[in-house]
Amino acid sequence: MSGNNNDEAAPKHLSPELKRRHFLQGLGFIGAGAGAIIADHILNGNSEVEAAQVQESSATPMNNKTTGEIPHRPLGKTGVKVSAIALGGATVAQGNNREETIRLIQEAIDHDITFMDNAWEYNQHRSEEWMGQALQGRRDQVFLMTKVCSHGRDRQVAMQQLEESLRRLKTDHLDLWQIHEVVYDNDPERIFRPNGAIEALDQAKKEGKVRFVGFTGHKDPAIHLKMLSYNYPFDTVQLPLNCFDASFRSFEKQVLPELNKRGIAAIGMKSLSGTGDAIKKGVITPEEALRYVLSLPIATLVSGIDSLKVLRQNLAIARSFKPMPAEQMQALRDRCAQYAADGRFELFKTSMKFDGDVGRIQHGFPPQSQMQT
Repeated sequence: MSGNNNDEAAPKHLSPELKRRHFLQGLGFIGAGAGAIIADHILNGNSEVEAAQVQESSATPMNNKTTGEIPHRPLGKTGVKVSAIALGGATVAQGNNREETIRLIQEAIDHDITFMDNAWEYNQHRSEEWMGQALQGRRDQVFLMTKVCSHGRDRQVAMQQLEESLRRLKTDHLDLWQIHEVVYDNDPERIFRPNGAIEALDQAKKEGKVRFVGFTGHKDPAIHLKMLSYNYPFDTVQLPLNCFDASFRSFEKQVLPELNKRGIAAIGMKSLSGTGDAIKKGVITPEEALRYVLSLPIATLVSGIDSLKVLRQNLAIARSFKPMPAEQMQALRDRCAQYAADGRFELFKTSMKFDGDVGRIQHGFPPQSQMQT
């Protein structure tokens, strides 16, 4: 492992224990677990960049002590390395079995899944609450991320949500805090206006409650590019990537190259289109979808999970991962292009199917329950 000194990035007034965590994570000593299960059914990632162009630092296995371990990759320019698969928070607590969810999270950590995804609004806050319980005694083993869901409201609301997230996650700091669901055309203006959410990111970093910051969104590459046009020093950006995206309103073609040029860590999502419909209809296989995604220059792939069976399946794919050759990637794009033109497998781009009610209400739209299907 490289000895990147992330302690330099830690605010000087942090407690000795928190500085120790920064130091250990900077050296890559995160997620040294040894015995459980995870993977991904709604894993994410994709890029226009050919396999031959994929940077070795982001598309090839990193930190593998022995054959068969999950690849670890650099998180952009942060100096931290994270597991190539991330445990998604949106689906981890969709069920009502708290004990089963906690077991699943802990087994994921034991199998060296180090990146934990979450958001303030997921499952009426249950995702953060249960993850916080699962992380007791294991916090130092993971790279913990959650998202602020102020949806255009001011800095004070964002900071209040941060305190609530920290309390539910039972931690004194986040490794990454991202602005959630930037999906409306006027979101960048609302986020960057005076006293907007972007000022909360600055304040949280200054106070040592957050190490790194970023934003997420799934609707339109143009909105991501508008966010980037402000030239704010984001550490990460989360975006939908899959083998259909290359042929339809493509984040792969328009956004991912820009992130790589700037050294911003790309966090993939929706590699199986958010619902897995393409898998269910036999258009692609899970192995094709995940291997394609893992072959692209992204830092990690957020994985939605719904069963141990799916976790084991995708964990096996990650452990045996080898970058897909360029010609094979292109053949898969070409095969999927005929299904991509109308967005049928990317409804998060064309409909409100994946737009959260909290954001809809803040933008003056009714919740999904009041809309006709």
